[in-house]
Amino acid sequence: MTKRLSVETYNKAQNVLSKSDPDLKKIIDRFGKPPLWHRPGGYRTLVLLILEQQVSLLSARATFTRLSSTAGKLTPEHALELTDTQYRAAGVSRQKTRYIRDLSECILNKTVRIGRLPHLDDENVREHLTKVKGIGLWTADVYLLISLQRSDIWPVGDIALQAATHDIKGLEARPNPVELSQIGEQWRPWRSVAARILWHYYLSKSGKK
Repeated sequence: MTKRLSVETYNKAQNVLSKSDPDLKKIIDRFGKPPLWHRPGGYRTLVLLILEQQVSLLSARATFTRLSSTAGKLTPEHALELTDTQYRAAGVSRQKTRYIRDLSECILNKTVRIGRLPHLDDENVREHLTKVKGIGLWTADVYLLISLQRSDIWPVGDIALQAATHDIKGLEARPNPVELSQIGEQWRPWRSVAARILWHYYLSKSGKK
């Protein structure tokens, strides 16, 4: 059964993970409990996630702001009306321009029905979203974790999670997705909460909060 985090279950899960994993407890003791980060579900969040692929959060947010300003209101219809020149001026790469246009078309032709996603289980959400060019498992998993607030999502392709896990576990090298998947098994059924704790560590230590 698909579980969605609430404030109550989030606090419970942090306590459970702190008791079972001293490394996660050290993060909370040092930096405090991470917030229950949330982004509203929908088209704009998916566009932002596409922009965040392989770049910093600050850079992606700046590009998103410029693109939204250029579009007037960032909707699938307006995104398809923008020219290549307008996308470039907003700082969107040619590849990500294609991805945003494909997402917009999928929304308008109802290949992707965002309103259905909260009612689907995790795997079906992944299957639904990855119909869009440029939306892979990382983007789908972060959407599940941050927008749909699912309780046991572990985005193994996330660079910040790889870096934080490498650090707190004292690994010789940054874990690859397969290795990170194996490490994450110990945090079931609260891997989304472990991810938030590790992101909290990464952002706090790097001063990016």
